[in-house]
Amino acid sequence: MEIAESTTQQTSTAAVQSTTSAAAPTSVTSDFDSFIKLLTAQARYQDPMDPIDSTEFASQLAQFSMVEQQVLTNDMLAALYGLTGTSNMASLASWVGMEARANTPMYFDGDPIEISPNPYILADEVYMVVTDEAGNEIQRTQIEVSDDSVQWHGYNTSGDLVDHGVYNFTIESYVDDELVVADPAEVYARIDEAQVIQGEVVLVLEGGHSVLATSVSALRSPM
Repeated sequence: MEIAESTTQQTSTAAVQSTTSAAAPTSVTSDFDSFIKLLTAQARYQDPMDPIDSTEFASQLAQFSMVEQQVLTNDMLAALYGLTGTSNMASLASWVGMEARANTPMYFDGDPIEISPNPYILADEVYMVVTDEAGNEIQRTQIEVSDDSVQWHGYNTSGDLVDHGVYNFTIESYVDDELVVADPAEVYARIDEAQVIQGEVVLVLEGGHSVLATSVSALRSPM
């Protein structure tokens, strides 16, 4: 009986290990299904006397939406990256001079910076927050609940023009005066150089900041 029990345990362990190995390469898309199932179960079996907080529920949906969008963007860029090829420098040269949209700090040189916000769609108030490299808040401006691009002309809260330098942009979404989501905003910048570093395509943007090609969510001709 002890031998049989030991054999059963070994077989069970092997099965678990096999299942774990098979599940390892599963794409993030499968996690979406798990997320929805958990969220549905949470709503179905909630305590009627102590229901789920609507703000928390909205926050979970917002996080799910952002992750899903990022996965779709990564898939699109992976396909683009495959077509370009890391060894084909002639193809990389076509990126130079284009405007890339990416989640990155941006150097302000006096010209307006174009920001591409992606606020929570159910928010009733949205703010664009500008900070310097040290994390100090420079300006806080209310914007529309929309993904339409906005421009920052380099002014602080007092209306003074800031010094040239690197600045960060964050989009804060509020529901009933409560912060639901705070995400770094994407900005548009011209690509000055394309490099291949350790098998990765690195784009050098105007102002000197570098980003991976896979972090770029959009490309366009110069405006």
